[in-house]
Order: sequence, then C-alpha cells, then structure tokens
Amino acid sequence: MQQFSVHSYRFSWFDWFCLWYPPGWLILFNRHWQHYHPDPDGWNWLEYGLFLIPGGFYLALLIRWLRLGCRFPQRNPEIQFNPNYQQAFRDEVLAPIVKQYFRAELHHLDNLPQTEPLIVAMNHAGMCFPWDFLGLGYLLGKERGWAVQPLADVSLFDHPWVVWWLPPGWSQVLGGVRAEADEFEAAVAHKTVLLYPPEGLRGPSKGWSNRYQLQTFHPSFMRLSDRYRIPILPVVCIGNEFLHPWAFHLKKLARWLYMPFLPVSPLMIVFILFPSMGVWAMRTRLNYYIQPLYQPCTEDELEVKQEQQQNTSSGEVRQAYREAQRLREKLQHQLNQLLSLQHLTRGD
Repeated sequence: MQQFSVHSYRFSWFDWFCLWYPPGWLILFNRHWQHYHPDPDGWNWLEYGLFLIPGGFYLALLIRWLRLGCRFPQRNPEIQFNPNYQQAFRDEVLAPIVKQYFRAELHHLDNLPQTEPLIVAMNHAGMCFPWDFLGLGYLLGKERGWAVQPLADVSLFDHPWVVWWLPPGWSQVLGGVRAEADEFEAAVAHKTVLLYPPEGLRGPSKGWSNRYQLQTFHPSFMRLSDRYRIPILPVVCIGNEFLHPWAFHLKKLARWLYMPFLPVSPLMIVFILFPSMGVWAMRTRLNYYIQPLYQPCTEDELEVKQEQQQNTSSGEVRQAYREAQRLREKLQHQLNQLLSLQHLTRGD
C-alpha cells in the first residue's frame, strides 16, 4: 500500500484558483496525488501553467512526453485500493466541489441503512466525468463513514487520454472497480458498498433528448445480490443531466477512438481549447433520493428459483433480467414523479 505524507493537504491560494477556474481542476487532482505519492513521471509546474492558457495543454503534453523519453507514464503494478487516500481525497478535494459547486444533497435518509454491505444502484447521466457517482460516494461516506467503491468503465482506467490526464492507478487507489465480470463479483464478494450504474454506458451516453428515460438495466447486479445475499439500495438522482447539457453522442466516432462515448455540444469548443477540462462539468444541483431497500431472496425463495430455472444459467439470467426491468420501471415512475413535483414547485 502507498505510504502517506505525515501532513494533510492544505489548500493554497493557487488551489482555490484552480477550483474556480475550470481548466485547473486537473491540476488540483494531480497536485493532491503528488502530495501523498512520489510521482516522478507526473506533471510539473511549467506544464501546469500551460494548462491555464488556450491550447497550452497540447504543448504541456508534448513537453512531458519528451521529458519522459517519448514514453507513457509508468504504472506501479502493485497499486491497489487505499481507503486512507480515498478519505483524504474526499475530505480535502471532493468536499468543496461536491458541497459548494454541485450543491449535492441526500434526501429520504430514513431509507438509508445503518450497515453494509450494499449494492447502490443509481441512474447515471451527464456524458462527462462521473460526478454524479463521485458526489453520491462522498455523501454516503460522510453520512455513514463507509469506504464506497464505484463500478467504472474500463476506459476510465486504461484509455490513453486518462493515463495522461490523471496519475496511472488513480482510479484504483480511490476505489474504482473495473466494469468486468470478475472484478465486479470480487468486489461484491468482499462485502463492500458498491456504487453500480445498472444502465451501464447506455446511461451517460443516452444524450440530452433522452436524459430522463432510464435505459435497459443490466441484470448482473440482481444475480450477485441473490448469490451473496446483499441488499440493493436504489437511488434516483436529479440534476446529473445538467453536468453536460445539450449533448448528443457520436457513436461511430467514439468506437473509432476507443472512447465510451463522444459527446458533441456547444461546450466542446471550450474543451478543444482546454483539454484539461475533461474532468470538469457544468455547475448543477445534484439531488439524490434514496429509495426503500430492495432485499435479496431468502434462502427458501432462492431454492425455489433455482428449481424453477432447473439449475441452468440461462434461466437465472432471464429471471434476473425480469427483476432488473421491474426495478427500472419503479425507478422510472419515481423519477417522473419527482420531476412533476419539481415543475409544480417552480410553477412551470
């Protein structure tokens, strides 16, 4: 496990400037990492300064690439989840962003259980860096003291752009779980609090026109909930659709670039000039509505299920798929009700 600095990270005037100047968010993330981890391959002060001017990131990238001997930043193969660093990042970086910028709030706290493990299933949107999940993880951690691990697309770990933006291994150290069957099952078996997007990549890539339409839920979380007897905590998020508004998804070009999605919107002009803004998102108000706990089957019910499915994996998948879609319908109904109430409150 990575060794920690004795002293906690304290915001300087430059950090506050980075927090309120969108191209500086990437600087803030990397400076915080470098405070706690030796990172000779990381960005330096000259390169940070170039982030802040239009087009300067491209020059900074070239300088760093030459400085490293025309190679990619090296990754420590032994890197792993570090709850201590997650807490430090949560308290020292996420806190001002989630509370002051995204103004995130948890609602219906009476539905929030006291104990773990849990699979927290939430609608995912925004076509950008997964701030809706980071915000929920921060709030759950503050409310219950949990070390929360989000399931994330493989591109957030391995894509060349991410490797240059953020320190190699950054997502793993903060608790990210790769969206692969073995990794997902290992995390669930470890009795963690796992943030799970049941829509998968269909959620954030559905585009502005379908922002309030929940996409088909993947059944894997239902199967693992039954198998490991872990309850599911459904959460409805409103406000994440405004993280990158008015965007639509260029599917073919995204596949060609090996990207999970490629949003196109008026904001993309700014992103082209300031690529460091890839971790930034528009200011919004993230409201999380915790739903009643969805309990897994009892042992007797599970035995009946297995008999009905005749112990075939295809039967298990079909049953899990039906249950997942029933949950999607419930969350869609709740989302529609919340939106209607929101419109009435505003007088729309």
